[in-house]
Amino acid sequence: MSTAMSIRFGLAPLAEVHPWGKDSELHWFGLTQGWYCLDVGGFELMRYSDRSIEQLRGDGANLSDAGHVGDEERYIDYYVVRLWEDILALFPEALEPVPADLIDFLRSDSEQWSQEVLDASINDDALAREVDAAMTLRSHRFVDTGYMRFGPSFMWWRTVDGSGDRMTIEWWYPIDPDGVIEFVRPPVDRATIPTSEFLAAVNEFDRALLSAMDERVSRLEASGPPEGVKSDVAWLRREHGDRMQWLPKALERRTSTDWNAVRSGARALL
Repeated sequence: MSTAMSIRFGLAPLAEVHPWGKDSELHWFGLTQGWYCLDVGGFELMRYSDRSIEQLRGDGANLSDAGHVGDEERYIDYYVVRLWEDILALFPEALEPVPADLIDFLRSDSEQWSQEVLDASINDDALAREVDAAMTLRSHRFVDTGYMRFGPSFMWWRTVDGSGDRMTIEWWYPIDPDGVIEFVRPPVDRATIPTSEFLAAVNEFDRALLSAMDERVSRLEASGPPEGVKSDVAWLRREHGDRMQWLPKALERRTSTDWNAVRSGARALL
């Protein structure tokens, strides 16, 4: 299945943003409080089920460390910049094509890996380098959402062959033993989109978030922080300028994987 990818979000009204810490201070990160949803292959991957929403409305439980269920309560209620940072952290590895013979290892569960080999690698430098190379293949293409209650995890990888240039995203969801937190489960566990669409979605997310935050910082520059709240507005503007460079710098980074080492480590671990 191949359809567009998009990242939808909304920022909480400025008056509802929670300041941080005992000093009740507003930071750039905290100012991105809001909701977001990742859509890939026609599926909403961060949408709570109706049953879960009804339960959370009833008991007042928190979906995340950010606080309440939220205005857009169908979707993740957290700091939007966290997803932005996680996606940028995938570069440059996510754009380095993975050889076809390593896809099965990339998708393997770490519980399948040989504990004997992992133990042996502690005292074997050559084996350790190969095992580390194989494990890095996976870890540098992996995004978890441990800051959420039972949030989904994602694996991203690129393939380039005679069929085209594609990005694949695979996802899985932990199970809440209490049955409170439940996401809408797409009928498949992965989707493939053209790499150009992946990059277009990331660029649009970057543009939209930074534009919204520029407006938010400008409002604070004009009005100052809310009464009783501290904020170094000049520092907010400097940080905003720095974050405007994050995506360009991420796209400029280059990597060169030793695929022979990865293959050796993968064979050993499996």
